[in-house]
This record gives sequence, C-alpha cells and structure tokens, in this order.
Amino acid sequence: MSTDVVDLAEKFELFSDLWSPKLVARLNDYEVKLVKVQGEFVWHTHDDTDELFLVIEGTLTIQLRDGDVTLGPGQLFVVPRGVEHCPRADGHVKALLLEPAGVVNTGNAGGDLTAVVEAI
Repeated sequence: MSTDVVDLAEKFELFSDLWSPKLVARLNDYEVKLVKVQGEFVWHTHDDTDELFLVIEGTLTIQLRDGDVTLGPGQLFVVPRGVEHCPRADGHVKALLLEPAGVVNTGNAGGDLTAVVEAI
C-alpha cells in the first residue's frame, strides 16, 4: 500500500507541454492523469471506455456533436464511450483525467497530438 500523498499543484509545476497527459497515480486498472490544455484538440472517440474530465483551473469546453459542455474549476464531466468529442480551451486550463490504463489521448483519431503518457 502506498502512503504517498499526491500534491496536484506541485505536479502541475513539473511540466509545461500542452495536450500531453502526465500520470500521477494508479487506481486498480485506472490511471489518474494531469494535463494542461489551450486551444482546440482533435475530434475523436474512445470506443471501449468512458473518459472523465475534472477541471482544476480555467474553463474547458467539451464539444459534442449535439452541443457543448462547459466546465469550470471543481466541475467534472464524463464523456460516455463511443461519443465523439473535442476538448477546447480558449485560455490556459489545468485538468485531471481518469481513464483505464493504456487509453490513447487521441482515441481513434491518432495524429500529431497523440502523446506517450509519462509518469511524474
């Protein structure tokens, strides 16, 4: 059993790259990741899993084909599996992601924004 406390503020200070999730904890077969975002990501789906976004700082819009979901600090949203979505941040955003281990950030879309998850 790990007794290490994860300080999110300290972890966010360790990186500056955008759209590149960083692994900060594991929970059973799930990974807790931190990400900094700004601008628009890529439209994509995760066919086999839901994806949880929890905004820590800033305002994040999850664009969906049937309408947008806007999140502020302390708010979370779960994108159901198979739902096409595109995160967008008009300003700087810090967020926490919770998803099964091995989930690719760009889902089925691939491309230049696909990130290899690094533990910090």
